[in-house]
Amino acid sequence: GLFTTAAYVMGGRAAYVSGNNDATTNRLAFADDTMAVLATGRSITSGYPSAFANSGTAGYFLGGTGYYDTVDKFPFATDVPSALGTGLSGARGYSGGCANSGTAGYQGGGAGDAGGFIATVDKFAFSDDGRTTLGTGLSNGNRFGDWFANSGTAGYMVQGQREDIDKFAFSDDSRTTLSTGSSGSWEFPAGMANSGTAGYVTGGHYGASVDDIDKFAFPGDGRSVLSAVISHNLHRHAAAADSGTAGYIFGGSVNGGSATDEVEKIVFATDSMSVIAPVLDAARSSISGMANTAGL
Repeated sequence: GLFTTAAYVMGGRAAYVSGNNDATTNRLAFADDTMAVLATGRSITSGYPSAFANSGTAGYFLGGTGYYDTVDKFPFATDVPSALGTGLSGARGYSGGCANSGTAGYQGGGAGDAGGFIATVDKFAFSDDGRTTLGTGLSNGNRFGDWFANSGTAGYMVQGQREDIDKFAFSDDSRTTLSTGSSGSWEFPAGMANSGTAGYVTGGHYGASVDDIDKFAFPGDGRSVLSAVISHNLHRHAAAADSGTAGYIFGGSVNGGSATDEVEKIVFATDSMSVIAPVLDAARSSISGMANTAGL
């Protein structure tokens, strides 16, 4: 139905095979945890896109390996996407994004055709989808990371292959780096948040995939590691949250190898984990997620 509060998971690889990307977009409805596949997917086929959402209005998938600067906008009223006239400031993939819902979305880091690691942070104003580039980027050029946000307050970039986490205050886009970062130098984790309460960094890979979940309490940003773990050692997966209720982990590469179609749910009130019945349309990795949540 129209304006279904839901998580959206885009594309990636329908199996863990290089180049086997498609434009499929799965939608998980928060009301009953049912899965559907959108009739129209992204305008491009890519892995490792970035994603963020302006809850109640539209979600965005940005760039991806290939490499692309394309930004696709999914209005939640129709779930029919279109590409913005202005894309990213450069073609890039291997990173993530977050949003200050109602105001702006942020995409930062990654890698592109020119090689090297990118420190640039692009900002898209939701009022007109206009793009600017922040004067202060990431503290390090970085790829293989992800973002989460405490909407209304700050966005956090979890750097790949490092423990550093950069924090961007939404009031002025100034950057600081957390004194306590991730519990490991993960690559390909997935971030999400229970806005106003805590951010979560799920899984990742450092020599081997992990099943750990780091939790960063808002507003002090203290880190703990949950006793509950993902059912697999997992990376290259997606995460999205129904803020105030639960977070979801989608697909990914299991133990550094084959992809899975599974979906796991973490209930924020108790931080308990479970594998739930709906699955993605296929086993997928190198995917990304965003959410339309009534909690924002």
